[in-house]
Amino acid sequence: MKKIYLILFLATISGGLFAQSTSRQQQSTNKKSDKEQRKLKKISIFREQEEGENVFQRDFSAGARLNTDGWSGFAELGYRKTRKKVNYFQFEFGEKKSHKEVKNNSGYAFTQRPFIYGKQNNFYQAKLGVGQRYLIGGKANKNGVEVDAIYYGGVSLGLLKPYYLNVQDENGENVDIKYSPETADLFLHKEQINGAGGFGKGWNNLSVVPGLHAKLGMRFDWAHFNEVVSALEVGVNAEYYTKKIPIMVTVDGVDPNKQFFFNAYISIQFGKRWNKR
Repeated sequence: MKKIYLILFLATISGGLFAQSTSRQQQSTNKKSDKEQRKLKKISIFREQEEGENVFQRDFSAGARLNTDGWSGFAELGYRKTRKKVNYFQFEFGEKKSHKEVKNNSGYAFTQRPFIYGKQNNFYQAKLGVGQRYLIGGKANKNGVEVDAIYYGGVSLGLLKPYYLNVQDENGENVDIKYSPETADLFLHKEQINGAGGFGKGWNNLSVVPGLHAKLGMRFDWAHFNEVVSALEVGVNAEYYTKKIPIMVTVDGVDPNKQFFFNAYISIQFGKRWNKR
């Protein structure tokens, strides 16, 4: 009988130890399984962010734009609204040129710098606006191209900087002058023009002309990873100002200046994306 009790006692202890061992193994297996699932989830999210659909909530980029009537540089900040829509703000600074501008750099004995005959003002623009990018086609993988439609608009401050010429006056002295009714004869007398007055001239005489601007375009982002912005944009841009912009001098009653501008553009930009914390 004592042997039977001893056997039962040892069997009970063994069963308890085995149950504890099995429970620990199951807990260890469950922990490993949870850890592996978390790891797989992180890998899935990483792949989705880096190679698949763009799910980043913020982006910042900067770039340069070549217009059919000038140039500009810009900075852009975007906020994702939905899976397909991103709202963005953009600041842009550029210069607009008249189609009448022709640079003269030879043919005159006293020419020092190339100059533009008949140019009255340099016309710069500081633009601030808000727009939206609408996803047309996403990347199937990191080698794909994301295609977005662009619509955008805002306010524009036109900045007029007088254009200076270095000329020989009636006394035979070389002087820098800007266009005015009083200097018109000398300003437009080619034989007495030595050259342009220099980029630094005229900044203390800036005048401001307010306006509005809007654009439509298509953006193509070819970056291998969604965290990076590498995009080419093409489109059309329209600007309207509160008065005619006097870029060129009116000659023989013909005014080449206007207050509505329409152009085509191509731009390139680079930046990065991230998620808010």
